[in-house]
Amino acid sequence: MSALRILLIGSGGREHALAWKLSQSPRVDKIFVCPGNGGTSLESKTSNVDLSASDFPALVDFALKNEVSLVLPGPEQPLVDGIETFFRKVGIPVFGPTALAARMEGSKAFSKAFMDRHQIPTARFKVFPSAQVDQAIEYVRTCGFKVVLKADGLAAGKGVLLPETVDEAIAGLKEIMVDNVFGAAGQEVVIEELLVGPEVSVLAFSDGYTVTSLPAAQDHKRIGEGDTGPNTGGMGAYAPAPVATPDIIARITKEVLEPTIRGMRKEGFPFVGMLFTGLMLTENGPKVLEYNVRFGDPETEALVLLLEPTTDLASILLACAEHRLDSVEVKTRPGYGVSVVLASQGYPGSYAKNKEITIGQMPNDVVAFHAGTSAAGGKVMTSGGRVLVVSAYASTLQGALDAAYSGVANVQFEGKVFRRDIAHRALSVKPVTGLTYAQAGVSVDAGNALVEAIKPHVRATRRPGADAEIGGFGGVFDLKATGYKDPVLVSGTDGVGTKLRVAMDVGLHDFVGIDLVAMSVNDLLVQGAEPLYFLDYFACSKLDVDTAARVVKGIADGCVQAGCALIGGETAEMPSMYHEDDYDLAGFAVGAVERSLILPQPTIAPGDILLGLPSSGVHSNGFSLVRKVVALSGLSYSDPCPWDARVTLGRALLEPTRVYIKSVLPAAQAGLLKGMSHITGGGFVENIPRVLPKGMGCFIDASTWELPPIFRFLMQRGGVEPLEMARTFNNGLGMVLVVASDVVERAIEALHNAGESNVYRIGAVTAQSGVEMRNLSAWS
Repeated sequence: MSALRILLIGSGGREHALAWKLSQSPRVDKIFVCPGNGGTSLESKTSNVDLSASDFPALVDFALKNEVSLVLPGPEQPLVDGIETFFRKVGIPVFGPTALAARMEGSKAFSKAFMDRHQIPTARFKVFPSAQVDQAIEYVRTCGFKVVLKADGLAAGKGVLLPETVDEAIAGLKEIMVDNVFGAAGQEVVIEELLVGPEVSVLAFSDGYTVTSLPAAQDHKRIGEGDTGPNTGGMGAYAPAPVATPDIIARITKEVLEPTIRGMRKEGFPFVGMLFTGLMLTENGPKVLEYNVRFGDPETEALVLLLEPTTDLASILLACAEHRLDSVEVKTRPGYGVSVVLASQGYPGSYAKNKEITIGQMPNDVVAFHAGTSAAGGKVMTSGGRVLVVSAYASTLQGALDAAYSGVANVQFEGKVFRRDIAHRALSVKPVTGLTYAQAGVSVDAGNALVEAIKPHVRATRRPGADAEIGGFGGVFDLKATGYKDPVLVSGTDGVGTKLRVAMDVGLHDFVGIDLVAMSVNDLLVQGAEPLYFLDYFACSKLDVDTAARVVKGIADGCVQAGCALIGGETAEMPSMYHEDDYDLAGFAVGAVERSLILPQPTIAPGDILLGLPSSGVHSNGFSLVRKVVALSGLSYSDPCPWDARVTLGRALLEPTRVYIKSVLPAAQAGLLKGMSHITGGGFVENIPRVLPKGMGCFIDASTWELPPIFRFLMQRGGVEPLEMARTFNNGLGMVLVVASDVVERAIEALHNAGESNVYRIGAVTAQSGVEMRNLSAWS
């Protein structure tokens, strides 16, 4: 292997820690630190370079003349400004992302939109340009949750405000959007929900494909002990953070890191470098606070001590830059790393410089990394707010802290300030003596609260045979009370499909319960059966009582429309089985029909007439294609509906499935129908043959009813051919009836009398198998 010559860009404690670890690599011949500090040049193989870190052409010229073979930018600004491109053009690999990928840190609005697109858990948010200050103020007044205000661009770590009240939030918006306190960084503002929980930082190497994380760290942003005073760049860190258990790290990897790297690659800006993700560990799981695209500071100063002494950092960085991270091992050692920042008096405000520093002998496994220091005349002087970072390693957290503070005592300079409570959160956590069901993520109390919330809705579904009381081990139905003489029981089960995804994305949960009932009871109806009772299954990762209650109310509403009783159900709270606030539904319906009236009748014959009954919309099938069409259209669910501007597109798509029981069952019980077909997934082409005798088919005349606007939208915006529409959607007819030609008028009259205002003659049964779609040009 050829010797490596590395150009390390930056001047802080992070850069000194990286130089310290890189200098231990047998592969490294020389490390140039630009501009470096008073300690970087003291490491073996290392020298400082007096060039501006923002003068990329000069840096490239220096790298070429000095045969640099790897560039490592420390801070974020050069990466956001596109330093990677300058070196890539001359063939020198960079451990760091492209400017496009660096937007994940450079623009909070961009990163939040990325998380939204890829369903990466994060806080609810909305973005406002500075010209929309009035709209932003109205949003914080009406959003219903405490907010965090974030300037979109880089603001030297100071672009985040945490208002305690609505008035403080409004004042903060004016500071950012009107007074321009953060300059160009505040041209857009992200307003997001305040998350609650312990905060962790996860640093992970990536080559654009593979992602390998280091132990999770916790830093200390506030200047004062007990997390008081103004925010700083960080006053210390420790790793691994005990709160980031193996299960939590597994979730972060699966739900955050891997989808992030995969999503960036798919969108055309693969991430190479160190992905530094700040997360809040909420009751609902880890949620992303922000992305950074470089090593953290002061996390790096603690983490480098956790790398195995034999781990070659230089080889890891080069493997990432060459897209072969899986060819090297990233080994860490058991134990703890701690970093304590020594700052100048007055930091993070104004502070004095040029104070002489004396550094005594450091204990074993303790290193004093220079940050804001400079060397002059054989002396080391203060030159920044954060002056040094004393880092230590030990087998226990307390041991590492004791060693670090011993090292702090051996550093002297006028105005030395540091926090004495680094890792206080970890030390204050009481050991768990016994787990509870709630600690495993399942809330029995929430389940009980849901049962109480839905009881009134369930009681509204009472009918002969069932009292619709829930809370027992099973539901009871008295079949004798229904009055059937020779009944046959008919059962059906169904779900709602990916229409649920739309409901969850829109945040409208009131109608999917109706869909669930409709899909099952309509399938009973086509066999001539009257729905008698219904049971539901609601599954989620974390039970939200309000959401679940709205869903079950919809189920009860559907049961009322169908005339069946909701006699029971199951609510399954299964942590980590579902993503964030997602849930799934299934339903089971049972009905009865007199044996002599079971449909389809064996008398179906060529010449029988097909009658079509209107649908309410897309119903609950074909939503995978619907969602694809919406994505291609460039519209969002919150946009006005193209065919009805009075509602949003999301609300229009969520119009619940029609329940046909009350308008169709009387005609079936009167013996006027030979068969029925519920038009679900597969459209006319797949569903109607299911009711016809073997060897028979039908024709359908598409000109006999008007194609509703929603289906024209799907066809035109998605470029879907008419025949594909006919084999996918209901196209405005959710139920097709088979009627003998000599009773058509009686059947239509019965349907009208039961409330079915529009009945269309759409075709007839034929002697040839298959479905012939006629006059499809009428849809174009």
